[in-house]
Amino acid sequence: MGMSSMHRITLSAKNRSRGTGNTMLLPSMLMFGVIVASSGLLLMIEKGILAEMKPPPLHPSTKELFWRRTGRTTGDTDYQVLQDIRNRTIHTICRQKNMPRTIWDLSAGQRRTVLKHILVSDKHRFLYCYVPKVACSNWKRILKVLDGVLENIDVKVKMDHKKDLIFLNDMKSDEIRYRLNHYFKFVFVRDPMERLLSAYRNKFGEIKEYQLKYGIEIVKRYRKNPGKSKGDDVTFSEFLRYLLDEETEKMNEHWMPIYNLCQPCAVKYDFIGSYGRLEEDANFVLERVQAPTFIHFPERQTWYKPISPETLHYYMCNTPRELIKELLPKYILDFSLFAYSLPNVTSQFCQQ
Repeated sequence: MGMSSMHRITLSAKNRSRGTGNTMLLPSMLMFGVIVASSGLLLMIEKGILAEMKPPPLHPSTKELFWRRTGRTTGDTDYQVLQDIRNRTIHTICRQKNMPRTIWDLSAGQRRTVLKHILVSDKHRFLYCYVPKVACSNWKRILKVLDGVLENIDVKVKMDHKKDLIFLNDMKSDEIRYRLNHYFKFVFVRDPMERLLSAYRNKFGEIKEYQLKYGIEIVKRYRKNPGKSKGDDVTFSEFLRYLLDEETEKMNEHWMPIYNLCQPCAVKYDFIGSYGRLEEDANFVLERVQAPTFIHFPERQTWYKPISPETLHYYMCNTPRELIKELLPKYILDFSLFAYSLPNVTSQFCQQ
C-alpha cells in the first residue's frame, strides 16, 4: 500500500465517518498486527471490531530486533510480542510500492524535516531521531554530557534545544549516507493520543508563546463567541479540530505525526524504544552505545505531571466521538507502525 493509496483510503474513511453512527471499538494488540498487515485498518475503525481474532504465528525475521540479537532477554513476553509486531508491521507497510526506501526517495521538504530531527554522536557512533513530547529533552541533555558540554545530567540549566547539538541536516550528502549506513539508529515513540494530550496540556496550559501564536487563532477559528481570549483557554476539542484542518507536513513538531518526523520507512532504525518503558529502554540504548557508566537516564522532574490512564480516559470520553474518528486517519501510521491500540470511546467504556 503506497502513500497515495493510503491517502485515498484515509480520505474515503474520513468521508464515510461523517455519515455514520457506527461504533469504534478497541482492537487488541495482537489483532492490531493482523489488521495492519491486511491493509484493512481504516475500514475496521469505521465498522468496529467485535470478534476475538487469533494472532498469526510469530516468526522472527532473519534480521531480528537489536536487543534480541545481542541476547537481551527480560522475560517480558508481552513486550517481546510488541516488538515483533512493530518489526513485522513496519516491514509489511514499508515494502509496499511507492513507500520510500531511503531518505533520498523523500521530497525535499520531507527530507529536511527528518534530517533536522536526527541528532548525531560521532564519538559514540549513533543517530537519534528526537520526537517532541517523548522525553527528547532528556536525550538532548545526555548528548551534551557525552560530548562534554555538560558535566553531568543533573546540572541545573535551562535546556537549549539547538546549541551544542549536531543534526544530520548540518552535514553534506556523503557524510549523511555514511552515518545512516554505519551508525546505530534509534527512536522513542509514544501512544499518539497520549502524546497529543501531553502537547495540548503543556503548550496551551503553560507556555505563553504557544498561547499567543496558536491559541488565540484556534479560539477565533473554532469558537462561536471567542470574546477576548488570550489563547490560554483552548479546549481539547478545539485543539483537535485545528489538527484536523492542518496540513500534516506543515504541523508544529510537537503534534506532527512521528512518521513524518522520523520517516521509519526511509530510515532503518535499529531500535524503537517505548515511552511506557522509558527507563529500561533508555538504559539499554546507553549500554549499546557504550556510554560511560556514570551516565544514566534522568529521573522525571518533581513538577512533571504525567498523563495517567484516568486522565486520558477523561479527555477521550469528553471529546466528540466523530471528531476523534475523523482525526485518527491523520495519525494512522503512528498507530499501525508502532502497534498502539486505537482509542476506545465506546459508550460502555466511557461509562466506567
